Amino acid sequence: MKKQKTSMLVTLGMLVAIEIILSRFCSIPAWNFKIGLGFVPVVVAAVLYGPVPAAVVAGLSDFLGAIMFPIGPYFPGFTLTAALMGLVWGVFLHKRQTMARIGGAVAVNQLVLSLLLNTLWISVLYGSPYGPLFLTRTISTAVMIAAQVVTIGLMTKVLGHFGKKATV
Repeated sequence: MKKQKTSMLVTLGMLVAIEIILSRFCSIPAWNFKIGLGFVPVVVAAVLYGPVPAAVVAGLSDFLGAIMFPIGPYFPGFTLTAALMGLVWGVFLHKRQTMARIGGAVAVNQLVLSLLLNTLWISVLYGSPYGPLFLTRTISTAVMIAAQVVTIGLMTKVLGHFGKKATV
């Protein structure tokens, strides 16, 4: 039991580090949106361990990434959104990964949390009007919806095959 917990903590720690690298150094940033693969380690945590570990990976990655490699001022609203996204990934994808569940998770995360909530945080943080900001962010949201559905669909097949090989 202790070995499993240690293994899980090490894996989650590596996923935090990978998320920070992907999010901070391997994404295309603009002042009001970012396109990249930073969601992948959080989805891996969600599929393997569930909602709470995925939320911890996402929230901790956002906080540590913002402190160690700031892109702008730290704002706790983004950390809250990141943790909520991890929670959503875990709720939808931990037990089963069907295209409907992947689509539902992507829809909630991109349309509700990223587009609506993160747009609110940007508006509050920079004093920008919400409406025009919302409209400009719809383009990146559309790109991320397509990218996430395809990436997660492929990734869950690989993780499923990995899990089957590991248990044989």
